[in-house]
Amino acid sequence: MVTSELMFFQHSPAIWQDYPELAAGAVFVSGVGKDADAEPLIARFTRSAGERLAGATEAEFPEIRAWRRAFSRMGLKPTQYRCAAEALLRRYRKEGVLPRIHPLIDLCNAASLAYAIPVAVLDVTRIDEGIEVRYASGTEEYLTFAGDVEHPAAGEVVFADMGGRAHARRWTNRQSGHSAVRDTTTDALIVAEAMHETGPEDIERLLAALMAALTAAWPGCSPHSTVLTRSSPRFTWKRR
Repeated sequence: MVTSELMFFQHSPAIWQDYPELAAGAVFVSGVGKDADAEPLIARFTRSAGERLAGATEAEFPEIRAWRRAFSRMGLKPTQYRCAAEALLRRYRKEGVLPRIHPLIDLCNAASLAYAIPVAVLDVTRIDEGIEVRYASGTEEYLTFAGDVEHPAAGEVVFADMGGRAHARRWTNRQSGHSAVRDTTTDALIVAEAMHETGPEDIERLLAALMAALTAAWPGCSPHSTVLTRSSPRFTWKRR
């Protein structure tokens, strides 16, 4: 049952308290679809990432080192569970290319490469009311891309909706297949999160670049974005 015209994304007070260095931003965009040519924009982002990787490996980037420290604080081995940006950079450094999945996913992956910041993109029609990044209770359900259902352990950081579904596990490590962007997706939530010293400035730069790229690839789309802070932690958009 629809209980509100507004949907939301936020981090719980406990997350802000335990990770005061967190910098985050979110974008809601409507009017995106699979028939878009994002390749020039993707090429620009990946070229920027390639230039940076020519001088250092991703493990040396301050953005990645900061997420490794955060993963260690969560009790995770950082070289076993990597944030999404590190996993993408590592694959791109080794293979020189990322697979093409969907123009919106490909664009967000390329932006994540360029800024070394994890970027999640979710189909909002698959989200129950809103998402809170919080510590799991242990009752949440997480659907893998293979179709298996997992239950994150209590205390794990998850993207949880109001229906008790986990849309990401281990914070920025792995998204769910349930809300993955697909060919029928038209409305999406994009989330970027950083932990490094210049995170607030870099999040603003990343959001601006994403907004420009979205309107270039989908001229009829209508994105809007917000920088999230501990004092202003909630991003809302109108349900369509």
